[in-house]
Amino acid sequence: MRRTRLTAVAGVVSVAALLAAGCSSSGGSGKDNGSGGSKLIGVDYPRSDTDFWNSYISYVPKFASSMKLKVKTTNSQNDVQKLIANVQALKSQGAKAFVMAPQDTAAIAPELTQLNSAKIPVVSIDTRPDTGNVYMVVRADNRAYGTKACQFLGDKLGGKGSVVMLEGDTASINGRDRTDAFNECMKSKYPNITVHGEPSKWDGPTAASQLQTVLTQDKNVRGVYMESSFGLSGTIQVLKQKGLLLPPTDAKHVFVVSNDGIPEELKDIRSGQIDATVSQPADLYAKYGLYYANAALQGKTFKPGKTDHDSTIIQVRPGVLEDQLSAPLVTKDNVDDKSLWGNTAG
Repeated sequence: MRRTRLTAVAGVVSVAALLAAGCSSSGGSGKDNGSGGSKLIGVDYPRSDTDFWNSYISYVPKFASSMKLKVKTTNSQNDVQKLIANVQALKSQGAKAFVMAPQDTAAIAPELTQLNSAKIPVVSIDTRPDTGNVYMVVRADNRAYGTKACQFLGDKLGGKGSVVMLEGDTASINGRDRTDAFNECMKSKYPNITVHGEPSKWDGPTAASQLQTVLTQDKNVRGVYMESSFGLSGTIQVLKQKGLLLPPTDAKHVFVVSNDGIPEELKDIRSGQIDATVSQPADLYAKYGLYYANAALQGKTFKPGKTDHDSTIIQVRPGVLEDQLSAPLVTKDNVDDKSLWGNTAG
């Protein structure tokens, strides 16, 4: 693989069933026995500037209500210092467990140490802290995101040409996982495809500018991988401006793969403006984030293994388990599947 970097110019769902294979004997039946439900759970929303996170925000109160959990929420707006301040404020209001999604997965470590010392359990959603212990991580396999995107584009391009990867932020383990897996897959399976890795840092305007620059300098670009839907509208607009928003049957068609599975992506797959996305389960992040926080308050413990909700709990390091939820690749062949959260959101 030739890698270059160009600089830009400008419904109520029951959770009573226990995760049978994943729960130790101390976990009980998984039903709310009242020992956790009356305790306050603090939930920090990481940001509200994307359709994905706004969907997650809408699901949290719905599942909190269905589980009869006492929840207070804050929004740290992609600022780790604000996240820490929010946690301290919620703690002073009596929060006994936390659900959070640290966007800077290194800088949150000292706060996790303090919460651990206070015996306050933390469930980390979507991201996994680089260091420090948490009760459970709830996320999808982000390396699989990058691999699925690579395989889709590599096959569509027949192993030749160029692709642009609009990267997330390397301060987040998600950005690193998706980028590394995509690069490794391209290098091993499609060595004749040039990858233009662009550090977009989850920012739409930056991604659009970077894409426009690459398309100007490399006329062989036939694929785009957006590491989340942050670049969706900008990518479509740039391709349209360049006369490249063409049907897949056209030789000049640029295949586009995104990540998230928001309703807008599914609509764009149906209309042929993009070709695929990896559906990141916003609904299940809310559901199981709250589930595990309540389980922690009830003294339940878990172990690696298959769950009853189509996922696998793995041990990522001593003291840290991760429930890896299913995140399917969505194309025109399965875009109308009613099991996709993007088809039922709102």
